[in-house]
Amino acid sequence: MRIGILTSGGDCPGINATIRGVCKTAILNYGMEVIGIHGGFKGLIDLDFEVMTEKSLTGLLTMGGTILGTSREKPYSKKQAIPGVDKPALLKANIEKLGLDAVVCIGGNGTQKTAGKMARAGIPVIGIPKTIDNDVAGTDLCFGFHTAVSIATEAIDRLHSTASAHRRVMVIEVMGHKAGWIALYSGMAAGGDVILIPERPYDMNCICQAIMNRMQRGKNYAIVVVAEGLPTPNPGRAGEYIASTISEVTGIEARETVLGYTQRGGSPCSFDRILATRMGSHAVELIAEHRFGHMVAVNGGDITSVPLIEVAGNTRLVPPDHELIIQGQHMGVCFGK
Repeated sequence: MRIGILTSGGDCPGINATIRGVCKTAILNYGMEVIGIHGGFKGLIDLDFEVMTEKSLTGLLTMGGTILGTSREKPYSKKQAIPGVDKPALLKANIEKLGLDAVVCIGGNGTQKTAGKMARAGIPVIGIPKTIDNDVAGTDLCFGFHTAVSIATEAIDRLHSTASAHRRVMVIEVMGHKAGWIALYSGMAAGGDVILIPERPYDMNCICQAIMNRMQRGKNYAIVVVAEGLPTPNPGRAGEYIASTISEVTGIEARETVLGYTQRGGSPCSFDRILATRMGSHAVELIAEHRFGHMVAVNGGDITSVPLIEVAGNTRLVPPDHELIIQGQHMGVCFGK
């Protein structure tokens, strides 16, 4: 068999480890030929590719980013349509021209949505979920999440000493547009006093009261962890709004720190290296069994798969009764109300 592999959307720790897992399993175990497609779906449209060999995979397990490159190209999107160019038809024609028996698409929600449309168009496709936000539906985990949490936790740990020395409230904004998984996990791991996520409504008066109550108990600083997607009444960053409002209401100096892209850069942690390897290998097993139109998934620690049709258009959000929220509330953590 001859298979193609591409990476689409934002970069993420563990993509290269996944590429390695796919290619090594395909080449060494199944004798497949692997075509690496450059720049995501744009590479399929432009026929920009390379033949992957075992030598191509040297050093990938620990390397950040993606050696294949990525883009935000969405061939089925009307917003990205080009007059006179039928991208979906060109995509399908080029897959046939390359002689691909299957295409492995590594990416987040948008990528899996595109993969689902490819499957409906009769293209043999397998999806592998990738996002530090951990918000792809159908899977308990995505590689990259644990690395992002580790990076955010270390940063928050370091800010404890600064907050204490200056008797400040430190507001740390972490990634997470629609889902607050990183904020919840890093906030709990680093001892956050207030954790704010997009899934939960919040009341600034309650937040400020929680901070003042802490000060009255003899604590001279507070740590507030905020997901970037937290809705605010004003334009601008969520962390900036929360920090300025706390200062205004309590009179306590509050400073904002935005962790930004540092959370998704660099080498993946050991957990993500193993998860990426397992997911990549399983994708090839699905191809060998001709079980196309599926996305690799984690269910209760086991590697399995779900139909792409069940994934597309859905987002995995933090449930209101998540055990970390309940445990945090028992320990006095404020989640906005």
